[in-house]
Amino acid sequence: MAASFFNRARSHPAAPAISFGAHTITFGALGERVRRIAGSMRARAGLQRGDRVVLWMENRAEFLELLLATWTAGLCAVPVNAKLHPRELAHIAGDCGARAVFTSDALIEGIAAELRQIDPAPFVCVAGSAAYEALADGPPMACAEVAPTDLAWIFYTSGTTGKPKGAMLSHRNLLFMTFAYHADIERVEPGDTKLHAAPLSHGSGLYGLPHLFAGGHQVVLGGFEPQEVLEAFGRHPNVTMFAAPTMITRLVQAVGPGFDPGGLRTLYYGGGPMYVSDLVKALDRFGPRLYQLYGQGETPMTITGLSKRDHVGDGGPAHLQRLGSCGTPRTGVEVRVVDDAGRDLPYGEPGEVITRSDCVMAGYWNNPAATASALRDGWLWTGDIGAMDARGCLTLRDRSKDMIISGGSNIYPREIEEALLLHPAVLEFSVVGRPHPDWGEEAIAFVVLRPGTTAGPADLDAVCLENIARFKRPKGYRFVAALPKNNYGKILKTDLRQTLQQENDHA
Repeated sequence: MAASFFNRARSHPAAPAISFGAHTITFGALGERVRRIAGSMRARAGLQRGDRVVLWMENRAEFLELLLATWTAGLCAVPVNAKLHPRELAHIAGDCGARAVFTSDALIEGIAAELRQIDPAPFVCVAGSAAYEALADGPPMACAEVAPTDLAWIFYTSGTTGKPKGAMLSHRNLLFMTFAYHADIERVEPGDTKLHAAPLSHGSGLYGLPHLFAGGHQVVLGGFEPQEVLEAFGRHPNVTMFAAPTMITRLVQAVGPGFDPGGLRTLYYGGGPMYVSDLVKALDRFGPRLYQLYGQGETPMTITGLSKRDHVGDGGPAHLQRLGSCGTPRTGVEVRVVDDAGRDLPYGEPGEVITRSDCVMAGYWNNPAATASALRDGWLWTGDIGAMDARGCLTLRDRSKDMIISGGSNIYPREIEEALLLHPAVLEFSVVGRPHPDWGEEAIAFVVLRPGTTAGPADLDAVCLENIARFKRPKGYRFVAALPKNNYGKILKTDLRQTLQQENDHA
């Protein structure tokens, strides 16, 4: 991975590589810093080939140079979302046997005591500190030789159902992901802009790699503020940005009809359900610049994709059905929909989505049971329920664990959620199953209303009955001020189920 970066640093040394705030560093200068930090990691911090290096910090330029330095030194990066609790970070550092942790001023105080409990204690350094700059003054090292199968990145799952698991991603996995980006999404030229408003530890950082290797300019924002993002669209050329669906919704709310998207070229989204009505509004505001990706940490960013061209249509039933899908298999990727025995299902019949490609992880770190469950005969069993049509277009229904079975019939929460979104008073929602003595399970909807609006169960029942079968409508509603979410913005359905269980316990 590092060799690909250094190729670009040699060919375009004066091109801007990373901008953060008012500071910009060129590819040539970044390459020099990366070599020196890598040399210090090995010589001063005592790290050895293959050691794991945790990167736990907010969005900042040092994240990217540390990522590159880690690979230059022949080490494995473990990027972690800065919003995690210190105890969650300590669990990850201990689980992967981290030999170094790079963090920030804002986070070090909360984690220092936790890290001292790890044996042996890892080397700890604060990005931007004098000690960190001393690493950048050390002697440079040549790029370490690594094998394609060596670990490059351990991606810890978001842990919505328990302790996070570390998906082991090799250099080959990440290179395949990069090649698929260029094949399916866009060709990157030197000077193109990659805007980072989402965490670098996740989808934004992963797809920063194709841009870094092609000479793209990384513009790093400290976080997601819609107005700051919109201003960046107007300030930079050929802008590409990752956004979770909730981020796109906020951007749409921040602009009016006739908005000029400026230099925006590509807005790629994923990581959660994108409801069709929200997507139609986004297309109205931003035009044919959206690309939907479907992937997992276990096969980063790369299972299926809905291209910019496939987003365009006449608003008719076929077009809206296509927008409700997550597209077709990516270049070099096999995707199937199967039953519990692994047999292919007919078009339109829902089953578990499985995939095979050079992007699929080697397994979960130190977790052979989970690895054996997820990887079978070379195929990754995603745990997602979907259906494939005759064109090869995949439509996700839900996670297999989220499907509700009521009276022997399968109910997919997303179907109900799509219907609820049609009510103008509904802002956010999530549907989960609750045990029922006669039917097995029943659907319960948690709903957040828009400020200044009102709606009751009868109102929401009416919109459901207009759009889905009667047996699918929720059997109860819970109106709440906010929905529980993890640090990537995903709704924690496990917490909602616990709320229902507590209601039952106190009944």
